[in-house]
Amino acid sequence: MKIRTVLVSQPRPESEKSPYFDLARKLNLKIDFRPFIHVEEISAKEFRKSKIDIRKHSSVIFTSRTAIDHYFRICDEMRIPIEESMKYFCISESTAYYLQKYITYRKRKVIYGERKFEDLLDLLKKHQSENFLVPLSDKHKQEIPELLEAREFQFSKAILYKTVMSNLSDLENVYYDILVFFSPSGIQSLFKNFPDFKQNTTRIAAFGPSTSQAVKDMGLRLDIQAPTPQAPSMTMALDNYIRKFNKQNGSK
Repeated sequence: MKIRTVLVSQPRPESEKSPYFDLARKLNLKIDFRPFIHVEEISAKEFRKSKIDIRKHSSVIFTSRTAIDHYFRICDEMRIPIEESMKYFCISESTAYYLQKYITYRKRKVIYGERKFEDLLDLLKKHQSENFLVPLSDKHKQEIPELLEAREFQFSKAILYKTVMSNLSDLENVYYDILVFFSPSGIQSLFKNFPDFKQNTTRIAAFGPSTSQAVKDMGLRLDIQAPTPQAPSMTMALDNYIRKFNKQNGSK
């Protein structure tokens, strides 16, 4: 049978220009979106228990838009003024531009990398004397603090939000040809919601090495992987795989 249905374990894109919608039109697919995990805030009361004083930091390192949202939220809840002298280091250009939601971008010191945290480290070297604050989820990549420690940066790890598995019980009897994952937590959520999940003919797509490894660790078959030199994005990886598969199964 041809591949016709895809479930992406992320929120539906806000823009209709998303490449997922282009993919659906080009290949006549039904693509649904459903977050397998969601983020919940850590309250100011809970954050105070960490004994971290945001005001003692001269720079902030942002690894995601979610981190930006929760940094400014906690500052607002704790009535901490946003100093104009604060420097912002962002993992990518798009993350940096998201800061405009909270600050006057052109009046602040904003530095960004190429997408990988390792790339950002080279920029941080020039600011070794800074005291960095790193807003993170409770389930963050351990390599981030480890790399900062290895380079002997002065920093505080601020857990401002937590990753929680979503309730997917309404999907119990729903079948998709492809399930698309972007984090190990998404795989964990799949098995928490459906402990007896059997892959059978369902294809699994995974973005990033840690997600791919989580698929294998759970005994699942990894059918589609991104990024690769041939498919730097998940939509390109899906496009390549589905075109090839559906061509081979054109009469079915």
